[in-house]
Amino acid sequence: MSAVEESKRLAAYTAVDKHILPHHKVLLVGSMSASLARYSYTAQIIGIGSGSTVPYVVDRIVQQGAELNKGRVFIPTGFQSKELIISAKLTLGDVDEYLTIDVTIDGADEVDPNLNCIKGGGACHLREKVLAEAAKTCVLAFLISWFASSHVRRRFIVVADYRKNSDYLGKNFTQGVPIEVVPFAYAKVLQNLREQLGSPNASLRMAKAKAGPVVTDNSNFVIDAPFSRDLVQAPASLLAKIKMLTGVVEVGLFCNITQAAYFGNQDGSVTVKRAQGKEVVEERVVAP
Repeated sequence: MSAVEESKRLAAYTAVDKHILPHHKVLLVGSMSASLARYSYTAQIIGIGSGSTVPYVVDRIVQQGAELNKGRVFIPTGFQSKELIISAKLTLGDVDEYLTIDVTIDGADEVDPNLNCIKGGGACHLREKVLAEAAKTCVLAFLISWFASSHVRRRFIVVADYRKNSDYLGKNFTQGVPIEVVPFAYAKVLQNLREQLGSPNASLRMAKAKAGPVVTDNSNFVIDAPFSRDLVQAPASLLAKIKMLTGVVEVGLFCNITQAAYFGNQDGSVTVKRAQGKEVVEERVVAP
């Protein structure tokens, strides 16, 4: 196994060991009023992302054992992760049925110091963002009066190798921000990106094993739009501007979503960056 592949494995294994645990599966038993029955959780709902690090995520989940996994449902972000779930004989679900996900683990093309990400190198960023935004952990507190209150935290976890740990977005992932567009509007979106939003080299992503453009799982096209460092250092603002273009379906900028990012390093350690309030804390841990 190459150093890069080993670093992917280290990041994935560490993230799974930290965030997909037996006690996350909750079953409330005993006497309970019908009005509170909806708060019973009998399975953990896990989103599985896309990319070259994700097979190691599934591998580690499988290692936890069939008994534990039979109480879980796994939601894919695309064809690749769907096939991984099926091949591993895990229970396949769909976001149509499970609107709130306990935790989603996904890869990234690049991550900045504030946990903003570029995603979409594999053209799955629309579905990836749906599952990222659906990933919340709901902690329920039941009082004697049978009143229920909840606290919700996001649980979108990124796993990647050391090359994706960047000082700013666009430094290492130079092909640009992936933008999914409806085919009818791609030419106009390209013009707007080039002439209005400051990406003169924006281009339609072409397929490598077929003639013509890349087509997403949603039957759309993908535009790759490089931006200057000044523009991409305010990724949330740039995201909002791109989303306002008619014909844009989704943008591969993931801002204020990620709870933690795990980067496998060449020396066998894992760098962990976690959001704590408005701050991001960093530590280096020994990988499993």
